[in-house]
Amino acid sequence: MAARFAVLRDAKRTALIPFVTAGDPLPAASVGLLHALVDAGADLIELGMPFSDPMADGPVIQHADERALRQHVGIAAILGWVREFRQDDRATPIVLMGYLNPLEIYGRARFAAEAAAAGVDGVLVVDCPLEEDATLAPLRAAGLARILLVAPTTSAARLARAAAAAEGYLYYVSFAGITGAAQLSAADVAPHVAALHRIAKVPVAVGFGIKGAAGATAVAAFADAVVIGSALVTALAGAVDAAAACRRARAFLRPIRLALDQR
Repeated sequence: MAARFAVLRDAKRTALIPFVTAGDPLPAASVGLLHALVDAGADLIELGMPFSDPMADGPVIQHADERALRQHVGIAAILGWVREFRQDDRATPIVLMGYLNPLEIYGRARFAAEAAAAGVDGVLVVDCPLEEDATLAPLRAAGLARILLVAPTTSAARLARAAAAAEGYLYYVSFAGITGAAQLSAADVAPHVAALHRIAKVPVAVGFGIKGAAGATAVAAFADAVVIGSALVTALAGAVDAAAACRRARAFLRPIRLALDQR
């Protein structure tokens, strides 16, 4: 992941990080969808692990999780898709994003070992705060980057701790709320990201509220990476087969990549 960000920095290119829910809209589309996102300009990919109670997510991703869970998508299947993706793409970093409960059920040490072997680069566990960092020690031991979240409500002391502990990149949540809930204000976010850049050892990514090319380019003026999830998940919903899902992914992401590269 560090190598990918170094290449982007040298090229003065903002990282584009799409988020999709694993197994949605169709489990059969999962590997092809990852490749389609890369073809359309993704630099890294966040792959959501479906969970029945995704507390940080709004209705769009909640419904995506429900659709995937109805298809019996679990950790073993997700890691299998990552392994298959890695047969043709060894370079694009994959970050798994989810919640602690499924990892506890699967077994944290087992998950860490299998995820690393499958080719996962990092893990973002939404509901595991810094104070419980030891809970995820097996992930770090396996070489998986611990991606941390910070928000406008995060205190200065906790920001400093997160900046010191973050690996891969530091994810700045642009507003206090759930995913997909609002359109972000770049002018409000910019000073917070500037403050993070002064203390962070890793790149700063901004997510929540980025709907398309205009929002992405506004954020790219001050962030190292933009994360776009709910709008992409909405675009994919209802795809009837893998080919349709891949077409929708490319059609959604390519204009954003083009806008970022032309700014």
